[in-house]
Amino acid sequence: MTQRAGFVALIGEPNAGKSTLTNRMVGAKVSIVTHKVQTTRARIRGVALEGDTQIVLVDTPGLFRPRRRLDRAMVAAAWGGAADADVIVLLVEAHRGVTEGVDVILEQLEEIGQGRKVALAINKIDRVEAPVLLALTKKMNDRFPFVETFMISAEKGHGCDDLRRWLAEQMPEGPWLYPEDQIADLPLRMIAAEMTREKLTLRLHQELPYQLTVETENWEERPDGSARVDQVVYVMRDGHKGIVLGKKGETIKAVGRAAREELEEFLGRKIHLFLQVKVRPNWLEEAERYSEMGLDFRDGN
Repeated sequence: MTQRAGFVALIGEPNAGKSTLTNRMVGAKVSIVTHKVQTTRARIRGVALEGDTQIVLVDTPGLFRPRRRLDRAMVAAAWGGAADADVIVLLVEAHRGVTEGVDVILEQLEEIGQGRKVALAINKIDRVEAPVLLALTKKMNDRFPFVETFMISAEKGHGCDDLRRWLAEQMPEGPWLYPEDQIADLPLRMIAAEMTREKLTLRLHQELPYQLTVETENWEERPDGSARVDQVVYVMRDGHKGIVLGKKGETIKAVGRAAREELEEFLGRKIHLFLQVKVRPNWLEEAERYSEMGLDFRDGN
């Protein structure tokens, strides 16, 4: 049998369902999913297998109008992921249709999509009636020459197998890019930090999650097969530190417990997770913080 392997970039607005689709295709949670927009900061690669084909999914940050340096670096990462891919899949939400954001992406695609296979995936199809879907399909295909259109529900799994089979057929012939049992190419330290950040995002409200970042400072393998993991949560102000810690440290304890349980399930072994909260007023302007997130600081200029 001939092996195939290639890269697929998932692009779309924030919250379009890119991370959910990545996790669905891979069959495991490699991309953090929350109801808050702009959750995915780095390009997380998930590895899906279909027969003798390895599909490396590049789950890019959502494309939006960037305001801050971090935003600009995220958008640069998203378009960079699309430019490197064998196939681009644009995800749009069925119930939202052609929004202003989708308009902007379509304009950019005219440049980046030249000479590439670009497919359309209309997600969250369970939220609308068939005539709405048909009208949206026509409108989108009138705007851009998509090679294929798929109707999916990333959350419920409808249409995802068809999409994965089609993507497998588009991948170039060649040896696999990753070992068979590897499902993501982010270093474990970064996956662990992302899991903790997800739990913080779910627990905290308003703007705070965008004002914090999590880094894995130390990862120590123990003789009994467990690991000690030390992480730092950087916040911008003393007031934020109080919010993250919570009354008598209850918030950070609950976050640590939830992150540890998920990490243990992911790795299939015992983890001792220790969290510290530090105030670092300028972390959004520090190049080192960006490289920890897998982003290029210079792209934020």
